Amino acid sequence: MRILMVEDEKYIAEAIAQVLRKNNYSVDLVYDGNDGLDFGLTGIYDIIILDIMLPKMNGIEVLKGLRKNGIEAPVILLTARGETEDKVNGLDSGADDYLPKPFHTDELLARLRALGRRKSELINDGILKYGDIAFNPQTLLIFCGNKESKLTLKESQLLELLIKRNGMITSKELIIKKLWGYDTEAEDNHVEIHVSLLRKKVNHLESQVAINAIRGAGYVLKIKEGD
Repeated sequence: MRILMVEDEKYIAEAIAQVLRKNNYSVDLVYDGNDGLDFGLTGIYDIIILDIMLPKMNGIEVLKGLRKNGIEAPVILLTARGETEDKVNGLDSGADDYLPKPFHTDELLARLRALGRRKSELINDGILKYGDIAFNPQTLLIFCGNKESKLTLKESQLLELLIKRNGMITSKELIIKKLWGYDTEAEDNHVEIHVSLLRKKVNHLESQVAINAIRGAGYVLKIKEGD
């Protein structure tokens, strides 16, 4: 399960992320509201943990921006203990749960498990589809008709990102952040290599899906036009 945590107190965020990773969650950390909204809008997260008190844009504004743009991932708001108004505003704005600070990580883990169960009841079998291809993130297998191909982890993360962006252009900068994280030495050529490898596997399946490069902007999935 992939989690986005938006928390400006970095030492708290890092400590929580360490616990979550030990419990087999994949976690991305951002530290202000602007980045929280940008990352959340990628649509690749299963659950978002969102602090209300954030620089640049507060958590309620981030939450409203996510819901306005059709992001339905469950959101847990981190609120100041006793701030009833924050809880009410958060729930009215589309939050699924709230957790007063400070909290024990066991309680956060329990709430994540509960939201994960609720989400699993609402989604399909986990297969991602675009055009004539189907992708299973659990097995890293991509299918087209009766053909299949095995992806590497990075290729699968790239394909998942492009599919969930649903026709939106995805920049190399965003791909680097999502596949390698903030503290990385990965550069544009790393993205180009993985796009090329993924493109070859999609083409090998004789799919009508194309990974188009938009000069100066990034990449986007498109359906090839008929001959």
